Amino acid sequence: MTALPLTGRRVLVTRATHQAGKLSEGLRALGADPVEVPVLEIRPPEDLQTLDRALAALDGYDWLILTSANTVRALAEHASAQGLQLKTATHLKIAAIGEATAAAARKAGLTIALVPEDYVAEALITCLSSSQIAGQKILLARAEVARDVIPDALRAAGAAVNVVDAYRNVLPEAAPEQLRAALAAGLDVAAFTSSSSVTHLAEAARQAGLEFPFAGVAAISIGPITSQTLRERGWEPAAEASPSDIPGLIAAAEQLLKRG
Repeated sequence: MTALPLTGRRVLVTRATHQAGKLSEGLRALGADPVEVPVLEIRPPEDLQTLDRALAALDGYDWLILTSANTVRALAEHASAQGLQLKTATHLKIAAIGEATAAAARKAGLTIALVPEDYVAEALITCLSSSQIAGQKILLARAEVARDVIPDALRAAGAAVNVVDAYRNVLPEAAPEQLRAALAAGLDVAAFTSSSSVTHLAEAARQAGLEFPFAGVAAISIGPITSQTLRERGWEPAAEASPSDIPGLIAAAEQLLKRG
């Protein structure tokens, strides 16, 4: 029987518990051993009143920008809890960064007007800037402590942008001890799906008294922004996904590990 290409290779998966499945399953199908150490836990934002007002006034916007599947999930859950309808007004156009975000939005009953070809903020800016957005009202829903690239660029193009925090990422209490155990057992690769996964893993390492980056462990990034964050932390990515999605990340891991 022919061995699977990644048999015996251990890959650190840092995604939140509710999101790790697709990445772990894809790695396992190639023979790898996914080692799940969730470093992100999704919680409601500190400021719920601002989110409530934005959702109640959704009909007053021309565009709604969704930055992640977590954003969609958080909006849908909060709207339901408040007795609000998260639905598309007849004139409202919705943009999603990435097919995973778009799929989550469609599942929530929303109609997507725009998904950029590249799943990064800069690609969305390019698409929207060519859509005559001057004077348009845009609601941007995202995580707390996110980059201001999108709102700054859209305001420069003449749009009125309201940014609301849909959720926040926190480090799970168990992460430092789980990380210590994972490194003690050995790792070949650490897979990163966002800049937050980098910064939170670094914090977990600090709390666990571990050196970061991890010696002898290769980093694989889902895209250029995550790669940039890795470099800022002193960890040069050994590979970067293309396209910037979970299948692309799995393919990058396979190519890297098959090279040895």
